[in-house]
Amino acid sequence: MARLLVLACSATKRPDHDRIPALARYDGPLWRTLRAADPDGRCAKVAFLSAHYGFRDAATPIADYDARLTQDLAERMIASGVTTRWPRPPSPRRPDTYGIHAGAEIAGLTRYGAKPFQEIALVGGRLYVDVMHALVRGFVEMGCVRREARVSVINWPIGRMRQDLRAWLAAAPARGDQP
Repeated sequence: MARLLVLACSATKRPDHDRIPALARYDGPLWRTLRAADPDGRCAKVAFLSAHYGFRDAATPIADYDARLTQDLAERMIASGVTTRWPRPPSPRRPDTYGIHAGAEIAGLTRYGAKPFQEIALVGGRLYVDVMHALVRGFVEMGCVRREARVSVINWPIGRMRQDLRAWLAAAPARGDQP
């Protein structure tokens, strides 16, 4: 699939005690719109950006958490690029073996660059979109996103974002038309 949807995480989450896929965990309006508009996941591969987990495939099982993306954290995420692991270790004295870095995650989503994305939608608030843009630049350098890829930004009041997300998903080519 040549399309990638990157959604900001959601403050509203299902409170399950076990780890569940992010696609099921996040329960804000944009995530509900995604599940309603593309229940079978045929329109795009889906990833998320989280203040806690960083950039991940939406199929990744995650625990319930509470973290907000601040200006400072967004700047640190941008500066650290695609090679810093998220979540960060709980203490600077601990080894940096926690989490996964965005570069490894996008590599898996594109079969290690063999199927780079041609179209991307970045959906979320301003800070999230700023970090997403920085990650996409790194993904282009890795060969996981085509240089000429079409990047759509969906960043409006929530009602319009839901409409634009639904429209972007609906514009997906038929399953047989995808390279």
